[in-house]
Amino acid sequence: MGEDQLTVWCLLGRKAGDNTQVRALAAELDLDSVEKFITARSWELLSHFGTGATLAGIDRRQSSDLQAPWPDIVISAGRRNEPVAQWIRQQSGGLTRLVHIGRPWAPLSSWDLIVTTPQYFLPQLDNILHNSLPLHRVSRQGLNSAGNELRPQLVNLPRPWVAVFVGGNSGRFVMTGDKGRRLGSLAADLATAAGGSVLLTDSARTPHAVGDALQAQLTGPNLCYRWGSKDDNPYRGLLALADAFVVTGESMSMLGEAVDTGRPLYIFDVGDGAAHWWTLPHSYRYKPLSHRLAMRFGPARMRRDIGNIQNALVHGGGARWLAPAMIDSAAAALKAVTVAPSSFGESGAVARNELKRAAQAVRRLVTVR
Repeated sequence: MGEDQLTVWCLLGRKAGDNTQVRALAAELDLDSVEKFITARSWELLSHFGTGATLAGIDRRQSSDLQAPWPDIVISAGRRNEPVAQWIRQQSGGLTRLVHIGRPWAPLSSWDLIVTTPQYFLPQLDNILHNSLPLHRVSRQGLNSAGNELRPQLVNLPRPWVAVFVGGNSGRFVMTGDKGRRLGSLAADLATAAGGSVLLTDSARTPHAVGDALQAQLTGPNLCYRWGSKDDNPYRGLLALADAFVVTGESMSMLGEAVDTGRPLYIFDVGDGAAHWWTLPHSYRYKPLSHRLAMRFGPARMRRDIGNIQNALVHGGGARWLAPAMIDSAAAALKAVTVAPSSFGESGAVARNELKRAAQAVRRLVTVR
């Protein structure tokens, strides 16, 4: 079968970061691809304790149709879509090739290819491709278009423009109102010291109270987009136009896209510093507590430490930690910044090369059989 006849199914879910990576890889393949939106049930975790190939954990009425003809390739990311991918291959008689992005729950040998990054502790195996950053595919043309659409809203805001990308709860990282206030205060201080403006966009993972606490600190010139607003999300336009970025450290996708621009990037630490986790009430919520238990008692390959990517970015000079002590020096540097929309630094070249390498690995799955 020629490549022009191959079909790809992209399994998408509720996590924007996972969807971004799946779509990026599918687009780089440049094959006939179909997006399948999967809605998981609240108890879908139980489906992982069975055979692994099942639709029991999803709401089929709220999900896209899954029926023959079956695809040549399925690309998935995140735990919730794993049993779906395995079920599709089962229905195809074992012909569908499975590609998973991140760190799977299912046995590593059950995937034809796994594309992973340093926050996961996966071994060096023939079916595992190790990248340094999450996959993304931001074209210069697309950024230019988004930037041109957004620019009229920013013309009256003084530069430099400091874009603030806010994620939310992830594993042991819990966004609290206090952290939101601290992030807002630091971002506002940086923009004010540089004589510029804050351009904020939060996400579906941002608790509403955290967004409120953050927004309350923005007393200077700003543009503020809150998730669920009727307005268009300015995220891509901000990637094109912002002079610098402040990104919450738990969001690997937003960090990867921001560092790809080659402009100054400041990481806000969503952790709890030197505080003992057991002394903090928010540590006893289900997700952070279950994450800590998994990290303590689970097998090594089920662990995750996003600090690996953060530290690599900082040590490599691609980012700095956002802290009160660096505000003055960072602001002084930003005052002299002149940005060319859609410019890319060396990290951008690395990200593009890693995406191409992943696409080549996927193509080999279907050309050698």
